[in-house]
Amino acid sequence: MDFVKMQGAGNDFIITWIESWEEADHLQTYAQWLCHRNFGIGADGLITIGPDPEMDVFMRIFNADGSEPEMCGNGIRCVARYAYQLGMTHGKRLSVHTLAGPRYPEIILEDERFFQVKVDMGEPVLERAHIPMDGEGPVVGVQVNIPQQSLMGTAVSMGNPHFVVFVDDVNQIPVSEWGPLLERHAFFPARTNVEFVQVLDEGEMIMRVWERGAGITLACGTGACASLVACVLNHRCGRTAVVHLLGGDLHIHWNEEDNHVYMSGPAEEVFSGQVDLDGMSRFK
Repeated sequence: MDFVKMQGAGNDFIITWIESWEEADHLQTYAQWLCHRNFGIGADGLITIGPDPEMDVFMRIFNADGSEPEMCGNGIRCVARYAYQLGMTHGKRLSVHTLAGPRYPEIILEDERFFQVKVDMGEPVLERAHIPMDGEGPVVGVQVNIPQQSLMGTAVSMGNPHFVVFVDDVNQIPVSEWGPLLERHAFFPARTNVEFVQVLDEGEMIMRVWERGAGITLACGTGACASLVACVLNHRCGRTAVVHLLGGDLHIHWNEEDNHVYMSGPAEEVFSGQVDLDGMSRFK
């Protein structure tokens, strides 16, 4: 299997071309091994990309634990760069078929040192049943109890579920302890991504993330989008903000006119190579 290793704000992915959406099912069985940082290539996720009958390309992503999420914000920026380099785009704008629906990344800056991609991430989903989140009532100020702790958060879907918790100091939060408890809380039938957010001012915040199926990562694009939406809903910031992550910064804007969230950030190639899947059966 030919692959390219790419990263967006430190969120890293193995990306490979495959001929059809259905054929990607075969690669899902190898995702855990390929993403393993000791026995495989090492990544937060395995992304398959290929031709789509209605859009430029399709994108399917498999987490490091082998599960398939609906969407990945940092991943789709890497997909945009990969497809652009393969000549699969019409100009610098790309249409991508994902489990979360169509997404539209656009190359906004390219040179040998710095590659920036802007993505129309669509409208945030704020209805419990569609996030999904059990129960009734608003998605803002939801109290979730975990062992020895009661947390207040806001639930948002950006095509995949998120639970955003505001904190005074993200560096004091036990992300590796609280994250998995919230991810698998009974409120979230499909599990959830978890963001801990410290708001610095009207246009700036710090975010730490526990990703569903991947654990602690250096960044999460959909999480940054969900965090801005949650901030606006809680009157903590404006509709445009820089989100500081362990792997770098993402620029997020929630457009009041079309209700879409726009994310801008880097997409960088790390290296390319080949791996023999036939020899990997003992790891499956």
